[in-house]
Amino acid sequence: MTFSGPVWLASDMHLGPDGPATREAFLAFLQAAADGACALLLPGDIFDAWVGDDEIDAPAPWLQSVLDGLRAASAQIPVHLGPGNRDFLMGKRLAEATGTRLLPEPVVLRTDGGEFLLSHGDALCTDDVEYQQFRAMVRNPQWQAQFLAQPLTARQAIARQMRERSMAEKSRKAADIMDVNQQAVEGALRAHGVTRMIHGHTHRPGRQVFELNGRRCERWVLQDWDLDDAADPRGGWLAIDQDGPVYHDIALDD
Repeated sequence: MTFSGPVWLASDMHLGPDGPATREAFLAFLQAAADGACALLLPGDIFDAWVGDDEIDAPAPWLQSVLDGLRAASAQIPVHLGPGNRDFLMGKRLAEATGTRLLPEPVVLRTDGGEFLLSHGDALCTDDVEYQQFRAMVRNPQWQAQFLAQPLTARQAIARQMRERSMAEKSRKAADIMDVNQQAVEGALRAHGVTRMIHGHTHRPGRQVFELNGRRCERWVLQDWDLDDAADPRGGWLAIDQDGPVYHDIALDD
C-alpha cells in the first residue's frame, strides 16, 4: 500500500459498552485524523469484541456513535481497519457501512517516511503456544462459518466467556511469553524485505532498535488506549511523514 502525505496509525482502543471516556477520545481522534492526515490505519482491536457484521443491524448507542465517527472520517480521508485478536471478524459489511477499507494482515506500507511492515502483532507472539493454537482455531474458515451461523446473542455470550477466560489465563502466564518473539519479528522482516515494523497488541509501546544481517532495524509498538483508567489514563497514535515516525500522546495532544 502506498501513501503520500502524513499517515496516522492507532490500535488497541478496545471500544465497547463500557469506557465512555475512551470512546469520546477516539471519536475526537477520528476528526483530528480527518483534518490532519492523508490516511488513517487502525490495525486491530478497535473493538473489545466483534462477533460478526450483523452487529451493525441494530447497534447499541455506543456502537452507533463509533460507526458514525468512522463514516464521517472516511468521507474525508481513507480509513483502513485491520484485524486484531478481538475483532478479526470485521468484514465487508462493516467496511461498506462505514466507508472504510479492510487492511491485509500483514501489509507493507510505502510512505513518505519509508517502508514499514504493519500487523496487529499477535501472530508474532509465538512463545505463547496456547494462544497460537487458539488463534489458529478461530482463524479457520470452517470454525468461523460455524460460529457466525449461531444467533447474535449466543455469539456475544461466547465472546464474553472467551474474554473472561483470556483474562484468567493472562494472570497465570509469564509476561515475557505474551510479548513478540524476536525470531518471529526478524523472520517477518526478512520475508517482506523491509527493515522497519509497526504493530500493536502487546500494550508495550515504544521503539526497539536491533541489527539484522548487518542492517539497522526498528520495531515500533503502538499504544493501547484506556482513558477510563483513573490511575493510568493512556492512548495515542503514531504519525509518519517525510521525517519518519513520531509518537503522539492522546492525553497531551487532545
